[in-house]
Amino acid sequence: MNKRDPDFTAAASAEPTLAPVSRTGIPVPTNVEADAVDAERIGHPGTYPFTRGIFPDGYRGRLWTIRQYSGFGTAEESNERYKFLLEKGQTGLSVALDLPTQCGFDPTHPMARPEIGKVGVSLSNLSEAEILFRGLDLSKISTSFTINGTAAIVYAMYLAVADKQGVPRSKLTGTIQNDILKEYVARGTGSSRCGRPCGWWPTRSCTPTTFRRASTRSASPARTCATPARRRPRKWRTRWPTAWRTWRN
Repeated sequence: MNKRDPDFTAAASAEPTLAPVSRTGIPVPTNVEADAVDAERIGHPGTYPFTRGIFPDGYRGRLWTIRQYSGFGTAEESNERYKFLLEKGQTGLSVALDLPTQCGFDPTHPMARPEIGKVGVSLSNLSEAEILFRGLDLSKISTSFTINGTAAIVYAMYLAVADKQGVPRSKLTGTIQNDILKEYVARGTGSSRCGRPCGWWPTRSCTPTTFRRASTRSASPARTCATPARRRPRKWRTRWPTAWRTWRN
């Protein structure tokens, strides 16, 4: 921005002012005293409308999940990393997946090879998913996937791994971020055309009977609203039939 612009100079030297109302028309007081809060309206901690938190004792009874966003290279390398983090006190996993996995490309695809394992772990089939979680008790840790476009596929593989380990699905906890809008608006890694609510419906239909203690619907409004669109070349984008064919056991 040109600092010699008169409008910029005037705006920079002006004193900040408080707007009397918000952009949505809600009055904004200059300050708020304790008596301005209606205790009956906001309720108690752990009760509707949960204004004061969802737990009666807050985080004193149980701390929030502590997990580092991690994953790189091969499933073997990431498995070693996860075990190290859990040994150091981490209480959950936040799985980072590489771009071919996010876009539904097979690692052997010419477009995928330069990106294999770069920004996350490569996870293209059920065997790799088994290696990724080998030696980890999925009933005792919370797992988060920031995956979006191929969330339904990775979700299905995670359930299959739990089944093979003998872990009841009712004991699985975690989150799947399947915000397809973020992929289109902010990242350009969408793997399908949105003719329907394609991000949430595949996992939502399974939730009542499989993943009761976890969230299978997660959005990323901060990324969607704050990040300018960065479109990848058209040849990077594919449709679901192609993506489904490349994800094999």
